[in-house]
Amino acid sequence: MSIVKSIQAIVGKDNVLTEPSDCWPYGYDNSKRHAQPDAVVFATTHDQILHIVQLCNQFKTPLITRGRGTGTTGATVPITGGIVLTLERMNQITELNGHNRWLIAEPGVTNEAIQLKAKTQHFFWPPDPTSAAFCTLGGNLAYNSAGPRAVKYGTTREHVLGLRAITGSGEEIRTGVFTTKGVVGYDLTRLLVGSEGTLAIITEATLKLTPLPEGKRTIRIDYANMESAAEAVSAIMAQPTTPCALEFIDRNAINMIREYSDSKLPDNLGAMLMVEVDGPVAYLDDMVADIKTAINHTHPVQFAIAQTSEEIKALWATRKALSPALRKVAPKKINEDVVVPVSNIPQLISGLDVLSKEHGIKIVNFGHAGNGNIHTNLLVDPDDPKQTQQIAGCLNAVFDLVLSLQGTLSGEHGVGLEKRDYIYKELSPTSLRLMHGIKSQFDPNNILNPDKMLPPNA
Repeated sequence: MSIVKSIQAIVGKDNVLTEPSDCWPYGYDNSKRHAQPDAVVFATTHDQILHIVQLCNQFKTPLITRGRGTGTTGATVPITGGIVLTLERMNQITELNGHNRWLIAEPGVTNEAIQLKAKTQHFFWPPDPTSAAFCTLGGNLAYNSAGPRAVKYGTTREHVLGLRAITGSGEEIRTGVFTTKGVVGYDLTRLLVGSEGTLAIITEATLKLTPLPEGKRTIRIDYANMESAAEAVSAIMAQPTTPCALEFIDRNAINMIREYSDSKLPDNLGAMLMVEVDGPVAYLDDMVADIKTAINHTHPVQFAIAQTSEEIKALWATRKALSPALRKVAPKKINEDVVVPVSNIPQLISGLDVLSKEHGIKIVNFGHAGNGNIHTNLLVDPDDPKQTQQIAGCLNAVFDLVLSLQGTLSGEHGVGLEKRDYIYKELSPTSLRLMHGIKSQFDPNNILNPDKMLPPNA
């Protein structure tokens, strides 16, 4: 019996796609890369996935797990063919325990659904990627995606208590605990979060919830130049009031918003900060005052506090206008989410301006400035051979610049295919050898998402 017929016997014929036209949409993600899978399987239970992984080991068939394809690094593109296992139908929240502050959910649940469920008992789950309304929990865990709130609350790893998963060898495991403390054995939970589906398939996650804050204040701070804005970021992060969001938009991004959206922005802005503080209502005014005092010496052009929900939406609309504007200008732009220490943001942005001029490539920067996570967008057409040649040298220089500033090549988008061949710049040969060893322990036949994240083992 073929592997497809064997899988049909497990999940039902209606849950397996084999026609090329039906499989086509599952061969891409938001990196715009594409490869054709041999089949697409919709799983709905842990046991189904266990048997599918065991079959793929038996037939030595690649198995690539995906949620809704919002990732930007090609991590779910089936470059070696094989089977795409989509978990979008595993979308149940099975338990909400307010007394112990946990929520248990399947990987196909959207981030937004988790937030809405948690809110019914006055909690939230801190990770909030831009695509929260659409992206799945499984994807958030695979990439360790966190979003703006990470500046105060930390990344996804800090908000996962435990996991249920199937390893690449076809064995089921439970990791972690139901408590906020636990040091028995190695921390496999944190290892699996961020592993991009290369070690195991997560079938259930126990998430640590946080009480909703009583209130928020949202602030927009305008600057005439990037240097002053970057200085303000360092000043804000050096005082006791930690914002729950601190976003940065550079001059090129501001000009793009002005040209390609309805947002009304003053002329000649060099940079903009979006700041949000949260906590007890009684302290919010003092928090805003702390932020204002911290940045007084940086001479902002404007310090505007939103007073109503409509004004808050208007302020954030400026930030949210960026992605649509970028899609209009460069539908296949290259988006790198690099990170540097907050105090090195000025050198990063000025260095990127130099590289933009040297390589003749427009670079637009924005992102989560509070933790130095800058989304660097290179506006090129990768289908243009001339631009493809230019981009290779520019990307190398961008990554060298980031590492020279004590940074890292990815904050939350992951490695996938886009950065796989560059991580040797950041990781030592010994580290890479140990990582390959971990991969072989979890996935001895290399069936789970092969050729992703780690460069080929020499």
